[in-house]
Amino acid sequence: MSLKAKINDDVKTAMRAGDARRRDALRLLLAAVKQREVDERKELADVDVIAVLDKMIKQRRDSIAQFEKGGRQDLADAEMFEIDVLQGYMPQALSDAEVEAAVAAAVQDTGAKGMPDMGKVMAALKPKLAGRADMGKVSALVRAKLAGG
Repeated sequence: MSLKAKINDDVKTAMRAGDARRRDALRLLLAAVKQREVDERKELADVDVIAVLDKMIKQRRDSIAQFEKGGRQDLADAEMFEIDVLQGYMPQALSDAEVEAAVAAAVQDTGAKGMPDMGKVMAALKPKLAGRADMGKVSALVRAKLAGG
């Protein structure tokens, strides 16, 4: 079953259970997926749905920081609930050791010698690690690896 179909089923389950908060969070996710499908004029694969999930989680984390800064803990709590719901559809996160091994392998596979090759390495890593590792940390690891060697 595709990730999109699973989300649709979970919306129906939440509706039957009367769980309005979960239903609404999942509907927001489906709306974002459908919007991207319309924009790109294609059916999204699971990898693309994960990218949408990742983007939505990042947006919610930014919102939480702003709400807490503004003293609106009620809104921050609502965003945290949505993150928890969305996080349930993300693939299992990789450990730091697994990410470092993937970075080392990508540097070796691409034949990267220095900082000018960073884009090549990141392009090789992104499909493998998207949604499973923080790409900001991956970028920092690649930068450190290329600067040091």
